[in-house]
Amino acid sequence: MRRRGAAPGESTNVERVARLRRRLWSPPAHWRALALWLGVIAVVIAIQGISAHTIGGSSEPGGTGLAPLANERPILTANGATLVPTEPPPGRRVALTFDDGPNPIWTPRIAALLRAARVPATFFVIGSQAARYPNLVRLVVGDGDDVGNHTFTHVALSSVPAWERRLQLGLTEATLVGITGHYTRLVRPPYSATPDAVTPRQERDLAELAARRYIVVLANYDSEDWKRPGVAQIIQRASPPGTSGGIVLMHDGGGDRSETLAALPGLIAVLRQRGFRFVTVSDLAGLPRSVTEPVATTGSRNRGQAFVLALALAFTLIAVFSGVLIAVGVLVVLRAVLLVTLASHHRRLLRRRGPENGERPRVAVVVPAFNEAVGIERAVRSLVASDYPDLEVVVVDDGSTDETAQIVEGLNLPNVRLIRQDNQGKAAALNTGIAYTDQEMLVMVDGDTVFEQDTVDRLVRPLADAAVGAVSGNTKVGNRRGLLGRWQHIEYVMGFNLDRRMYEVLQCTLTVPGAIGAFRRDVLNEVGGVPGDTLAEDTDLTLAIGRTGRRVVYAEDARAWTEAPSGLGGLWRQRYRWSFGTMQAVWKHRGALVTRDPRQRRIGRRALPYMFLFQILLPIAAPLIDLFALYGLIFTNPVRILTAWLAFNAIQLLVAIYAFRLDGEPLGVLWALPLQQFVYRQLMYLVIIESVVSALVGNRASWRPVRRTGTVRVGT
Repeated sequence: MRRRGAAPGESTNVERVARLRRRLWSPPAHWRALALWLGVIAVVIAIQGISAHTIGGSSEPGGTGLAPLANERPILTANGATLVPTEPPPGRRVALTFDDGPNPIWTPRIAALLRAARVPATFFVIGSQAARYPNLVRLVVGDGDDVGNHTFTHVALSSVPAWERRLQLGLTEATLVGITGHYTRLVRPPYSATPDAVTPRQERDLAELAARRYIVVLANYDSEDWKRPGVAQIIQRASPPGTSGGIVLMHDGGGDRSETLAALPGLIAVLRQRGFRFVTVSDLAGLPRSVTEPVATTGSRNRGQAFVLALALAFTLIAVFSGVLIAVGVLVVLRAVLLVTLASHHRRLLRRRGPENGERPRVAVVVPAFNEAVGIERAVRSLVASDYPDLEVVVVDDGSTDETAQIVEGLNLPNVRLIRQDNQGKAAALNTGIAYTDQEMLVMVDGDTVFEQDTVDRLVRPLADAAVGAVSGNTKVGNRRGLLGRWQHIEYVMGFNLDRRMYEVLQCTLTVPGAIGAFRRDVLNEVGGVPGDTLAEDTDLTLAIGRTGRRVVYAEDARAWTEAPSGLGGLWRQRYRWSFGTMQAVWKHRGALVTRDPRQRRIGRRALPYMFLFQILLPIAAPLIDLFALYGLIFTNPVRILTAWLAFNAIQLLVAIYAFRLDGEPLGVLWALPLQQFVYRQLMYLVIIESVVSALVGNRASWRPVRRTGTVRVGT
């Protein structure tokens, strides 16, 4: 009801806005499921990217020349804004520490060597690596070694804000709690290995962190010291009797750690000869494990385990997605090769068809029409203008609420019959039209489609072969002026029409389009007419005909000009119906996969697997290409990603050029192909994903007509 004083159409706009708001605040179940799935993928990719590809992504800013901790002991606690050493107990002790792990190659080898030598050590782990390899953390803990915090992604603590410093340590702590059930108070900052490498600013930042609960652990001797053969003598000179030997810094992280592994036995032997005893950092500091590795509360352990599980899931899913991505790439290339190779054989089949000139059977054209007032006159006139003799046109008005029936009736054209019925759907309208004529050859055409003068003749010619049950024509987009129209034109030529050439070679045509198709009456009678229990009655009917053993061929020179949706909303509704209906048809004809009937093998072994792989699975998985491209641009080498993307588009362009040349179409429109990858392709993928989700959650779909504009131009 329009409110008083409102302009015409204003109330409609208000109602549309209200419906949109309701839909946004309370989306359907399938949209919620789809949003959840896409959100999970985005979070997983972000977590894995941050965890795996930001390690070592920063470095400490250059020093000022001042080293306030020079010559200090390496175990430090906070005293205000400064760090003060913790005095170790007397004795000739030394602690071996290993940074940057755990690493699946080097950590087990180093741990085995230490275990055999009965040498305890302290492993300062990167949190993301610990989450990736939790069993390695459990391995060193089981050996009696200490585990310390080396940040979550090996970030330079003084180069990031305070909140990120706390987050880096907190995430690693949560990871270790989830793996071991214990906190760790030992922290070693990356890039600040020894006391004389710490600047005043770094000392303040580390003191702020330590004041919260941490013990900062540096090293007397860094990785350069222990590589020199005289390191034991250095430690001995720096450690007179009655004092501790200090801390030796080593690595078990990424890269080639063979030097560490090779030098470790000799270092252990020399230090033992000099009277040193190996201890953990906790023992060296004189602190019990209850202080350096306190037991976590039950709640903290549960949260930590959930966090580790989430990280493990992220890495696992990324591995799965990577495998899927490889499979998608293989399928894309395989499909391109199949299309080009098999389409090149199609012309050979054209020469094997029936006689060019001979007796032409009588033909009836059935036109189902529901609210087609915009284009029905032009469609019917194009049929009557055909050069095919004795052509009968049957228009079935399927309960139109506009002037469709009146327009057809007012044309008063010869051999045109109008039939009215209550709205029952397209399949019922087609069956009604078929029943009202006795012709043996039947052409089905949509109410918005315009035929060329010789289209009917070229379309029914292959039916001269009794083995042919149906013929698919060449559907052309007649409103290709705008960008959306160009995209659909490209899709029809390089997708639908190129596919049909391949299908005919493989004798497993999936769909005779509703816009233009020819059928033998006896075949339609054999399959029970046009089925009405799916939204894709054309695909359903074609698969049913294929299961009879009859061939379905493609007449590329029989052209029909149809109106493609001119807006994104109409395009979405049309493709959603196609996608949902295709899945219904695949499910309905799944029996062909297991039947022993030899007539159904081509459908069961070729058509249905192809539909499942390339029309359902591939579009669902294909968005991973775009997600991983974004992932690669952010976290990895963008040059490699751009190269792969350009290669993918080059393949698409070559296939498009080949398809356009086969169809005799000008190539100028292909400038829009790269743009198609950014919007149109994603829209098509989302349509299919939504269709799959709708089917999984049990949503019912209905026929939703697309608004016509009457802008079809023949020969554009």
